[in-house]
Amino acid sequence: MRAHPARLLVAATLGAWAIGAQAMPDAAPGDAMLALLQERGLLAADALQTEAGAIARQVRNTAGDLVISAMNFVGVRYRRGGSTPEQGFDCSGFTRHIFEHAAGLVLPRSASQQAGDASLQPVAREQLEPGDLVFFDTMRRAFSHVGIYVGGGRFIHAPRTGASVRIENMRDAYWSRRFNGARRAGLDTAAEDPAR
Repeated sequence: MRAHPARLLVAATLGAWAIGAQAMPDAAPGDAMLALLQERGLLAADALQTEAGAIARQVRNTAGDLVISAMNFVGVRYRRGGSTPEQGFDCSGFTRHIFEHAAGLVLPRSASQQAGDASLQPVAREQLEPGDLVFFDTMRRAFSHVGIYVGGGRFIHAPRTGASVRIENMRDAYWSRRFNGARRAGLDTAAEDPAR
């Protein structure tokens, strides 16, 4: 199977970061993510300076690995009921796949079940961190859509039929009005505890 162009882009970006990190020991995975966001036109050049420090500081742990993993699937097509890159993803299939494969945490299958999972802690919008699940009311019912917060007010998700996995700005009017809440998993704990 051929690698998806978005995966190649992330691999190249991360490869460039790894080479640069050897020369610049202070470099962080967040730098690669910022470069990818800017290259994809999702982070303006002038915003890079103001948001770079905040995002780079946040993306340095298991949640950062999860976000970078999720970005590998930008461009994978939406498919209702889909939960693999080969068949495509729906929103909750995407988040479930990423959390399971990048953090070893198996989430429930639907967006509303993920929102109600007792192992996930509610998070206020102003306290969002990369790797948090963000929920939206897109079908006139709470928690009908889910994505993964990537930092800088943006999230990655599988949006709808005819579209593909992409990164969007939560500050856009559509998403801002429909935001239902967020949940955080104990990712560092889950990564350290293989029994979980």
